[in-house]
Amino acid sequence: MTDIRVLVVEDEPLIADAHAAYTARVEGFRVIGVAHTAQQALASLRTTPADLVLLDLNLPDMFGLDLCRSLRAAGTATDVLVVTSARDLAVVRSAVSLGVTHYLLKPFAFATFREKLLGYARYRSATLSTEPAAAQHEIDRAFAALRGSTPDRLPKGLDQSTLDLVLGALRASPAGLSAAEVGARMGASRVTARRYLEHLADAGRVVRTPRYGGPGRPEVEYRRV
Repeated sequence: MTDIRVLVVEDEPLIADAHAAYTARVEGFRVIGVAHTAQQALASLRTTPADLVLLDLNLPDMFGLDLCRSLRAAGTATDVLVVTSARDLAVVRSAVSLGVTHYLLKPFAFATFREKLLGYARYRSATLSTEPAAAQHEIDRAFAALRGSTPDRLPKGLDQSTLDLVLGALRASPAGLSAAEVGARMGASRVTARRYLEHLADAGRVVRTPRYGGPGRPEVEYRRV
């Protein structure tokens, strides 16, 4: 999959540079431009399409949500992640009504920023297919991807350290692994590995595909989104 193209829109140059640097540190994302005003952002998007806009709301020439309205009126479906210090819930509601994908409050740590971007990447991967959703759980999984995953949301019986080992095994094998292969790499049973892999699949963080080649039922292979 190609990198997700990101336009950073922030009027403070130092903050804009920081957001661009943060984005560059997240695997699968590529900064294609930085704009300090709404007009610069519109001009940039006309010449270089972006998949995601990191949007500050307090721009010098236009309120950020008005920029969103301009984009939607022009038929631009670019996703928007608002990055702002504005905490007014009325503004949040307006952002949601305009199709803003995420709302991130300043200041924030890199780990929080990274989780928002990775959640967006999972959501984007889950919704890029041109095929209709087979069932309600597929739609639920796409929305769940935006919410991300934190240790306190893990189902009973699962722990974060083991989950990290599973993710590490998958990260080292982009082509995908079976539950038995993941278990062998992390020193656990196939059953244990499968519980974590199924949790990740339900959360939209990995995809399941059948692996053919031997007699009998095909083996399930898991691959990171």
